[in-house]
Amino acid sequence: MQYARWAPQYARIAEAFGFDLAREAAAADRLRSLLPPPALERPLERCAERIIGREAVVVGLAPEAGAPPLHLLAPTQLPRVVLAADGATARCLAGGIVPDLVVTDLDGPVASEVNANVRGALTVVHAHADNVEAMERWVPEFSGALAGSWAGPPTPALLDAGGFTDGERAAFLAAHVGATRVLLWGFDFDRPDGESVEERETKRRKLAFARQDLLLLVSGGGPPIDEWRRDGSLRPFQAETAERSTQ
Repeated sequence: MQYARWAPQYARIAEAFGFDLAREAAAADRLRSLLPPPALERPLERCAERIIGREAVVVGLAPEAGAPPLHLLAPTQLPRVVLAADGATARCLAGGIVPDLVVTDLDGPVASEVNANVRGALTVVHAHADNVEAMERWVPEFSGALAGSWAGPPTPALLDAGGFTDGERAAFLAAHVGATRVLLWGFDFDRPDGESVEERETKRRKLAFARQDLLLLVSGGGPPIDEWRRDGSLRPFQAETAERSTQ
């Protein structure tokens, strides 16, 4: 999805959550200073090299989802590419899968993401106003392929293919750079987690936007976006999902 199409939706998200765009820009500047020089070169193109022309499995962190059972899917001409959203990296590794890409804002079990990175995963680190300390702590730990992203206009050094949460950003990225189909594994828009009522309410609001964002992606004329459910069924991510988001 082109940034011009995504930007109005992100403006609505920023207003709803009170994001300070000046702080977002400052975080992006800090990420640029932390990333090694190779990570600042051709970030979108290097992601595309791993994804273009292949089916993409985006792995989320829904309760009890576990690692995607890739062996149950019908064979494809080219091997599928796996994109893990933040904490889902640990689940992939536990299931014997090293993701091809990891999309993260560093608020999960980052040690597993460092592990995957050492083992070949291209890690896309997302900068936002509230994760500067995490970036300073963890970015120097990654020794493998890196790229950076932020929630603003894409630059030669930092990408923004759309999406709000880690899972969405992975799906938007896969669609943007030429995946033939995107399968969403481990996505649950109806059961927010969190230790407190306030945390669960915030997560519920984020999930409502996540659903809307993915519907925007579907409507953009890109590759098919399918939900891969734990019972093994596949279903298009369509308007019936939007109806649930208003309930």
